[in-house]
Amino acid sequence: MKSQDTPRGFAFALSAYLIWGFLPFFMKALGHIPPPEVIAHRVIWSVPIAALVLVVRGEFDGIWPLLRQPRMLAMGAATAALISVNWGIYVWAIGAGHALDAALGYYINPLFSIFLGAVLLKEKLSPRQMAAIGLAALAVVLLTWEAGKVPLVALGLTVTWGFYAYLKRSLPLAANQGFMLEILIMAPFALAYMLWNGAQGTGHFAAGSAPDTVLLLACGLITAVPLMLYANGAKGLRLSTIGILQYISPTMILIIAIVAFKEPFGTAQMLAFPMIWAALALYTSALAGKS
Repeated sequence: MKSQDTPRGFAFALSAYLIWGFLPFFMKALGHIPPPEVIAHRVIWSVPIAALVLVVRGEFDGIWPLLRQPRMLAMGAATAALISVNWGIYVWAIGAGHALDAALGYYINPLFSIFLGAVLLKEKLSPRQMAAIGLAALAVVLLTWEAGKVPLVALGLTVTWGFYAYLKRSLPLAANQGFMLEILIMAPFALAYMLWNGAQGTGHFAAGSAPDTVLLLACGLITAVPLMLYANGAKGLRLSTIGILQYISPTMILIIAIVAFKEPFGTAQMLAFPMIWAALALYTSALAGKS
């Protein structure tokens, strides 16, 4: 465990969270394009960016042996499937006017990770951690009761990211190599979908408006850059610092949803979100005590 934060690590991680925080504006501009098409472009245009980073860092040659290891490919396929579903839920949520649910999902993420650690890894929970999980669960129950349905967007984002992060721990790879492996596994499917879309005349890339083409090309940047910034920044930060910084993105998404997208923020949300924030305060205080 690192005892000191480094300026480089802080700058990288902060940049990643700020990019993720502003991401709803980008995804809203793509709201008229089907989510599978957006995801396909996120994958395809991430490949050259990730490859360039690996070449610059001298890590590119290490990718090819991984593609010949069945166990590594299976684990990479599992994480690739989870992150693609996570992306799909997020893209759909922003375009369909559910940015508040997305913010809720990303607030709950760290608490779900604690829960997974207790259930799957038999990690012992502190009283503050148990209280945090309980508060978050009550908030979800409140929102479910008020809406008359389970907040599937929030829970879908939480569960897919939680299991993605859990499985990533088992991948014995550097962060950049792990990301490259995932997008290489997804790339054939993404490319096949893009070609099929083009053959059907339903694709938006280089066939629709120029802004659509530019935005789809930029999907690689907004996907690969923050993930790699975060992966490298986390190495130079204490766990407690990461725990605090990770609330930047959902807070920005929450503000954008209410102020820019004019999504309704009713009584249930006014009660549930403070409960989540209180749970996160308990979580962070427990985390700080371990750093």
